[in-house]
Amino acid sequence: MQYHLSTFGCQMNEHDSERMKGVLEGIGYREAAEQDDADLILFNTCTIRGSADERFLGNLGHAKRIKRERPDTIVAIGGCWAQAQKEVVFEQFPFVDIAFGPGEVSRLGELVARERLDAVGAFSFDGEFSGSLPAKRTRVHQAWVQISVGCNCVCAYCIVPTVRGKERSRPLDAVVDEIERLVADGVREVTLLGQNVNSYGRDLPRDDRATFAELLRAVAGLEGVSRVRYTSPHPKDMKRDVITAMAECPEVCEHLHLPVQSGSTSVLKRMRRTYSRERYLDLVGRLRETIPDISLTTDIIVGFPGETDSDFLDTMSLVEECQYDGAYTFVYSERPGTEAADAMEDDVPEDVKKERIGALVELVQSQGRERAQRFVGTTREVLVEGPSRTDPDRLRGRLSQNIAVNFSGTAEAGTLVPVRIDRATSVTLAGSLVEVAVPN
Repeated sequence: MQYHLSTFGCQMNEHDSERMKGVLEGIGYREAAEQDDADLILFNTCTIRGSADERFLGNLGHAKRIKRERPDTIVAIGGCWAQAQKEVVFEQFPFVDIAFGPGEVSRLGELVARERLDAVGAFSFDGEFSGSLPAKRTRVHQAWVQISVGCNCVCAYCIVPTVRGKERSRPLDAVVDEIERLVADGVREVTLLGQNVNSYGRDLPRDDRATFAELLRAVAGLEGVSRVRYTSPHPKDMKRDVITAMAECPEVCEHLHLPVQSGSTSVLKRMRRTYSRERYLDLVGRLRETIPDISLTTDIIVGFPGETDSDFLDTMSLVEECQYDGAYTFVYSERPGTEAADAMEDDVPEDVKKERIGALVELVQSQGRERAQRFVGTTREVLVEGPSRTDPDRLRGRLSQNIAVNFSGTAEAGTLVPVRIDRATSVTLAGSLVEVAVPN
């Protein structure tokens, strides 16, 4: 039997998909390159942005055609969209056999086995961690590691607390045990995942309680771990002990994805982000003072209800002041079930949103190009990922700052090598491997 899995959304979904693949291959399935060849068509969905919904529904239409031609094909939907639509998914899409939420990955094998016995379509949400499940990693030397699920924030535009539940942390020992197994399997770089990683540990029993800074230090100190990344933190919880741990642990990468969402204090207040423009800028200042070579990236929403021209100019000036290396930019779209959709009018005209996002993207790209020039002419340590995506005769890797590098030379995937940086664009660097002399 063969399966085909399509993934939409964030790194948490990428991690969940690796676990889904591990579960399916553990019960005898193998991966198919195309939906048309699959006996099980599976979607791991996102519902944070309207564009993700549209892309998923387009793919689902293709699965409907396959189901009509081959009725024995199983169609399954997992992830956040499935959780958000749990009341109506089978009614609206009667060709779907299985639907399950983000906390239901551990039951995927059971749900598929039931379906093979002609059981009725299933849906539930138990919030279990997937960290103990088998995984089929797409990157041999890099791994996602889930440290928490859910979120306790109440951001007005976000449906994550609804679809992933309240925040729950994994015990520190469980996280460390998983990473030790990954290292034994060849992993050199781990990325710690959570909806709000730096509120980690607050919900644990008193005897097991640990802070995110303590977890960072524990992971960084493990033998065989070369690099540690994490995503995503919330600015309100970014404490001094975490910044200090980043500065003092060489294994913790000099990159931080720090979502700001807006540069206007009034918009941030309506978003319920619980920090002001000034507080965010103060945090960025402390980060740059403590970790001078840090690379900062962010998320920004344009056109949130009530955003004025002045509010947008505040966002543009904040981007200029923060000097981001990159940003994920989004046009606001209503998400059913959120406070913004239920209680706020989507009153920014579409043409205004389009104009603002264009100006913001241009600024971010210009800033990224300018920031990348600081690497040109220097030699930097790169973790080799494999062949370049655009030129198979070159290699691809990443700096500690999470910037991709395409370079010439010969090196094995998973090794850390010195690369001389010769050129830079807004998103990638180019260079050549520095040959290290071997003593006689």
